[in-house]
Amino acid sequence: MRPIIIEPTENPKVMKFVADYNLIPGSLELDRDSDIAEIPLAKELFKYPFVERVFITANFIAVAKQDGIDWENLVEPLKTVIIDELEANPRIYLQKKNDEYLIYAEMTPNPMVMKFVSNKSLMDGFIEVKSREEADEVPLAKAIFDEYDFAKEVFISDNFVAITKNVSVEWHEVMVTVRAFVADYLQNGGVISNATPQKHESPAAAIMNRDYNENEQKISDILNEYVAPAVEGDGGKISLMEYDAETKTAKMLLQGACSGCPSSTATLKGGIENILKQFVPELVEKVEAVNG
Repeated sequence: MRPIIIEPTENPKVMKFVADYNLIPGSLELDRDSDIAEIPLAKELFKYPFVERVFITANFIAVAKQDGIDWENLVEPLKTVIIDELEANPRIYLQKKNDEYLIYAEMTPNPMVMKFVSNKSLMDGFIEVKSREEADEVPLAKAIFDEYDFAKEVFISDNFVAITKNVSVEWHEVMVTVRAFVADYLQNGGVISNATPQKHESPAAAIMNRDYNENEQKISDILNEYVAPAVEGDGGKISLMEYDAETKTAKMLLQGACSGCPSSTATLKGGIENILKQFVPELVEKVEAVNG
């Protein structure tokens, strides 16, 4: 809390309240007819019926009162108001609040992974940090690793952060504190990543440093349309890593919550394999998982 010093002036109607820093560039002279919608301090001062004018410049606020009113019992209440209002809005004008990040936790099919979903977009694309040693270019991931010993991996995509834990804790023990930590980090302007996110379009192509051929593209298009939205909703990512035309085997790259998930194999065999057999039976007979 910054100190305020009360200083009388040569005009008995006017009292100065002096701060220890410059309040505003230029000056403001306000009366009860002034537009004070963006000046909370003036709104509070004019609630006192004896206040006629408020003058703000440099490092002080001067308050002019009506005639016939004694300052003796007024200065301390006004000082309190000024201190409180400067605490909330140090530069006089209404301080615009940053849009708040609202974070909620969401379970995934992988019991080791929890999604922390934001009401705002975090990045266009995705980044997967598989270890603490890989986190230097991803400050959000590094902050999570530094704060929590149980954090093993961090996957950031679109509007969520998926964290993989080790076996030392259960999510119900730490979920609330992690959610608050992520929200505070984002709300305070923490950098999410200095690395370039991978794009959602054909991430396996980037990994393999090649373009899909015609058959691979058909398989990838089906994955993107019928499979990827549900997988991403669970905090993971799936993409075609490799296709063997001779054995009609499609190898899927699993990332995020899908990587190492106990149910991922069953999902591949019972769901994705059936979808691909249905849409491109001439291309796919079997799918295999590759954990990212």
